[in-house]
Amino acid sequence: MDEIEPVQPVEVDEGMGEKPKQRTSYEHIQVEIVEGVARLTMNRPPYNVLTIAMMEEIAYAIEHLREEHQVRAILMQASPSCQAFSYGVAAEDSRPDRAFQMLDALQAVFRSMLDISKPVVTVINGPAVGGGCELAALGDILIATPKARFAQPEIRLGVYPPVASVILPHIIGHKRAMEMILTGEPLTAQDAHRLGLVSRLVPEEKLDEEVAKLLTKITDQSTPVLEMAKKVLYDSIGLPLEAAMKKSVDLYLNQLMDLNDAQEGLRAAVEKRKPVWQNK
Repeated sequence: MDEIEPVQPVEVDEGMGEKPKQRTSYEHIQVEIVEGVARLTMNRPPYNVLTIAMMEEIAYAIEHLREEHQVRAILMQASPSCQAFSYGVAAEDSRPDRAFQMLDALQAVFRSMLDISKPVVTVINGPAVGGGCELAALGDILIATPKARFAQPEIRLGVYPPVASVILPHIIGHKRAMEMILTGEPLTAQDAHRLGLVSRLVPEEKLDEEVAKLLTKITDQSTPVLEMAKKVLYDSIGLPLEAAMKKSVDLYLNQLMDLNDAQEGLRAAVEKRKPVWQNK
């Protein structure tokens, strides 16, 4: 297959008071910010096989989107020219002599998606396999069509999926995750929806419309309040109920209540009007 020609990164000189160097062009992904949404499109046809370089680009892009204050949500999708969301990590980067670098790049993506305070919506309109399934599962909200399927076939190659082994039990339950990982059998879009991996299952012909509706509902909200809500949802995972409640209440009283938008929202409710967010 023909590879996309590399685009050399454009960098800004680093100096006193200036922003750190940031890449503005990528080889395997595209990033576009439109109306408060950063659209991260994976573009390595035909199957979006994840190389170390591609995973590094994804992690870098997401990490630097946290500095874009106009961005309220991130949309991760495959290019229309690709036949899959992603077929996982490239075979050449999965060899024993490359395993450390591959896992380091994969963990960087994992950390960037968990650390980013902005909601991440993933759109799946085809197979998400191996590392592609792990990448999809890391999204906060996952929209899929009936063409989607999700698989962790690594066991058939003599290895196991390091990220899925940790996150899938939290999403679809321990027993179902165990079956999925130990057999390598895929989930249909319908099964993934029933188990809670897929948030919304929509017809392919209505995918763009449904994605736009969801993004509008998200971007209509206050950016810092969205970020705090996501933070408490993730920070409370695995905590005992009492400790989780304490963390949520502390954040609510000591940070949320200091926001102008929290005060504006409460005033608007009393005055029976739509709030006007200041995003602070």
